[in-house]
Amino acid sequence: MLRYPPDVSPFHAVPDQPDAAVWQDLADLTGPATAVTVVGGVDLPLPDGWTVVAETPGVQMEGSALVERGAAEPGADPEVVRLTGADVPEMLDLVARTRPGPFLPRTSVLGTYLGIRRGGALVAMAGERMRPPGWTEVSAVCTDPAFRGHGLAGRLVQAVVTGIRSRGDQPLLHAAASNTDAIRLYEQLGFRLNRTVRFTTYRTPES
Repeated sequence: MLRYPPDVSPFHAVPDQPDAAVWQDLADLTGPATAVTVVGGVDLPLPDGWTVVAETPGVQMEGSALVERGAAEPGADPEVVRLTGADVPEMLDLVARTRPGPFLPRTSVLGTYLGIRRGGALVAMAGERMRPPGWTEVSAVCTDPAFRGHGLAGRLVQAVVTGIRSRGDQPLLHAAASNTDAIRLYEQLGFRLNRTVRFTTYRTPES
């Protein structure tokens, strides 16, 4: 049973074939009255005191086709800048306005995050999150509503993928199934559906 630090990511990992003890293990790991998010959920009866907070259908997409097409060379896009800890307040503000998915005060420690500024303000970003062996997840792809339709997200995804490929990894990403605009963009870039998933958030018992 594993979890990220609570200020990094809400995701928890459970065994592929859990038994009923998984609930107590999650409660012991997380603490009382706390949100627990599991990709795929747990297909076991929910014990007393537990509640389902949210369940979101999603898709997992892999970028082998994008890798075959190739992405821009590193540094080829002069507007793309690497974001640092000093940029976290702006990153959190952009996420709050665009809601690309979970992004917490220390999520950016998981990998490289890139952004584009206009008039000195951060208006778009994308970065890296989970790293299964041989893969790196592209995450937190978002653009200020006032700057959508200018191709900023696509440029950032390509720049992030360039960094992933330079390490010999393959890119993958997740999106809510209802986010059809984002899925369409990822398909245009070369990502293809790998499998459907669901994101389930539970709340542990009060005590």
